Amino acid sequence: MSSPRPVRLGIVGAGLMGRELVSVCGRWDLLIDHPVRPEVVAVADPAPAAREWFERVASVETLTDDWRRVVDDESLDAIYIAVPHHLHEEMYVAAAQAGRNFLAEKPFGIDLPAAEHIVAAIDAGSSFVRVSSEFPFYPGALRAYDYARSGALGDILDVRSGFWHSSDLNRAKSINWKRRVETCGEIGVMGDLGLHVAHVPLRLGWQPTSVFGRLDDVVNERPGPDGQMVVCDTWDNAMLVCDTTPSDGNRDFTMLWETRRIAPGHMNTWFFVATGMDGGVRFSTRTPAHFTRFAVESGEQVWANVQPGNISAWPTVSGGIFEFGFGDALLQMWASYLAEQVGELGDRFGTATPAEALAAHRVFAAGLRSQRSGVPQTP
Repeated sequence: MSSPRPVRLGIVGAGLMGRELVSVCGRWDLLIDHPVRPEVVAVADPAPAAREWFERVASVETLTDDWRRVVDDESLDAIYIAVPHHLHEEMYVAAAQAGRNFLAEKPFGIDLPAAEHIVAAIDAGSSFVRVSSEFPFYPGALRAYDYARSGALGDILDVRSGFWHSSDLNRAKSINWKRRVETCGEIGVMGDLGLHVAHVPLRLGWQPTSVFGRLDDVVNERPGPDGQMVVCDTWDNAMLVCDTTPSDGNRDFTMLWETRRIAPGHMNTWFFVATGMDGGVRFSTRTPAHFTRFAVESGEQVWANVQPGNISAWPTVSGGIFEFGFGDALLQMWASYLAEQVGELGDRFGTATPAEALAAHRVFAAGLRSQRSGVPQTP
């Protein structure tokens, strides 16, 4: 194989996930025969403390408080934009109109009109755009996806996809932008966590046709910067019951999407379960070393634990016997995005698309309308 081509990356939003990208680039040699080699060379963030971390740890050429300097930089091969939801529309549209390739954070905009505007700008231009969603790159998640895609489930009866964590379990936790409608959006937790839940079902062609939403605002005030209590007006937890029509023309079924910031007993659990008349499959990051497969064998119903090993979308130097973790999922997601950008992903699992992000946003908007009306809504 020829030497990997260098890829110059820029970051807009120097928070946790921007720092994680620097770590991903530092671990790139774990990948076998990847066609590119990325390096973070430009970072934009209005907060001096956030920029200082990159100044200490990464050798960036451009370190600025002006995001437009990064978006307008034609020397960059791709940009990672990781900012609060109310900034997505302006920045994503600007990047698309400038012809920049970028990996976006979810959701696509603070509300559905913003998401539609963003996708229209992408469709009108030449940018290669995908959306961050790393959990399906766990080996067990990929095997569960393949099993569901294979037809082994037969007539599907029900699907459950969810992301549960307890970031907001502590009522004394200070308020931040994710807990305010003006910066997070009215869809609340669905915007923050929802694409993680939607990615695999939508990739399998399981499109909700009707949505009944049950949303819960558990903690409605939190301490502000001065210690005084302020209104916390976003939804903490959301459960969407979806009537679903599969793209393969088989029978409709029920699908449940769950997003929870307050899920006692769970630190950061992503899961996917699908059951049909002939088979079933389930995976959870709480048991990352295996996935569970169901089949009827000689008239008996059998659930079997399968250990897929450390084998994800892109091969690595680490042996199959080693454990896989969150950092590995991020590495695999970026490997997928950058390989697809240069046309060398092949038949490997791909990062979430703008069309999938928009389809998910329509489901979340329907869930919000359903919560208000008390009846199911059409996405």
